[in-house]
Amino acid sequence: MSEFTIVLDGIAYGMVLFIISVGLTVTMGLMRVVNLAHGSFAMIGGYVAAVAVGAGVPFIAAAFGAALVAGLTGALAEVLVYRPLYRKGELAQALMTFGFTFVVIAALTAIFGTSIKTLPLPEYMSGLVDIGFRMYPAYRLFLIAFGLALALALWLGIDRSLYGARLRTAVDNPRMAGAVGINVNRLFQLTFAGGCALAGLGGVVGSALLPLEPYYALRYLVLFLVVVGVGGVGNFKGSFVAAISLGVIDTVAKYFLPSAAAYLFYGAVLALLLWRPDGLMPARSAQ
Repeated sequence: MSEFTIVLDGIAYGMVLFIISVGLTVTMGLMRVVNLAHGSFAMIGGYVAAVAVGAGVPFIAAAFGAALVAGLTGALAEVLVYRPLYRKGELAQALMTFGFTFVVIAALTAIFGTSIKTLPLPEYMSGLVDIGFRMYPAYRLFLIAFGLALALALWLGIDRSLYGARLRTAVDNPRMAGAVGINVNRLFQLTFAGGCALAGLGGVVGSALLPLEPYYALRYLVLFLVVVGVGGVGNFKGSFVAAISLGVIDTVAKYFLPSAAAYLFYGAVLALLLWRPDGLMPARSAQ
């Protein structure tokens, strides 16, 4: 296997990390909520899509439908669970959202059982594509293309839009934002729901690399937090760079040093954070 193919595998894996973690960048970075239940919404999206695909719904339609369900669940959770925590401090947020994760795990386990939930890929993602020098899985190419498109859309939609400016204003000074006519509660609810929808979408499209199982929300939580922390809390571009970099590092290590891959991955995380404690691309307020 060529080195270029290994790098492509790493980029595809990094794209999965980015697609799921970018929602955490929204809730933790922009809204400043310690959301340890983020993986739960990815898990919800994956399970909903698995049921839909099993019922004959096309994969893409099931993916966006699952994202909608995850987003609506997030909107409801924002009102009932998260909104009372906004001014309670990080410890209260961490404890409540961690407990919420166990509630979701218990509910999904009671409904679907303890076995791994498979999500079959459509035929056009299951085959191989000629990339010039060899055949390469279409699914991984789809992940790379989809991740790039999502990164561009989020950059335009958050960093370069009036919506993003309003959100940053509402977080920094909610009283002033309300005084100029911004509905802060509605804005936070929509933003949180959007972050959860992104997590749900990532749980679907990344299910072949991060399998759906009862403890999904806890098993991969550290990965999602690492991407946000290494990238720089609240910075989409930082999360993108961190996800791709860590995806490539982890994949290369698994190919060449499988027995030490986990040590190399977290060693790289430690080195990056020692070098850039505020992340590779920290938000302006952290600089």
